[in-house]
Amino acid sequence: MALLPFRQSKSKRFERLVQPHLRALHSFAYRLTGNQHDAEDLVQDVVTKLFPKVDELEQVEELRPWLHRVLYRQFVDGLRKRPAGRETNTSALDRPDLQTSYLDSLPSTELDPMGHTDNDRRSTLLQRLIGELQPDQRTLLLLHDSEGWRQEDIADILDVPLGTIKSRLHRVRAQLREKLQSELEPFETRQRGCQ
Repeated sequence: MALLPFRQSKSKRFERLVQPHLRALHSFAYRLTGNQHDAEDLVQDVVTKLFPKVDELEQVEELRPWLHRVLYRQFVDGLRKRPAGRETNTSALDRPDLQTSYLDSLPSTELDPMGHTDNDRRSTLLQRLIGELQPDQRTLLLLHDSEGWRQEDIADILDVPLGTIKSRLHRVRAQLREKLQSELEPFETRQRGCQ
């Protein structure tokens, strides 16, 4: 019976450390996996794996990025164990109901119906182009532009040098901008011709 109070104490310590981060972990897991069930399983796997290490958790200075790094590594390990050829959606950025669109983040101006149609078309196109990115590119864009993570924290989570994060982020944005312009150009040229 002497062990019971210790277990409760350990459980309470673990809950105090991890509970404030569960919502963010679940959101990140959902963005990585693309569905609710897999996200819940991923978070559960991480929590189960970390519970015996509560003493180690108490020593971590920046727990939020550390937990996200553990979750990301668990996700990558899970991908490596899957049979070859099984496609996994690593981001929910292609789901309009689960993202903050880049276009939605622009300053609002009053638009006429044609302007709303143009914004809807651009938003749909951007979502499709983001969905076509490589999984690591989508993850980087998701963490920085959608979740608002600092580049330093992303480098820590992905265990990649900061300079690499900066250059990859620059490249993926340039790639998206170029594809977006090339896809919009024919439509905008036709629209100008109709006026």
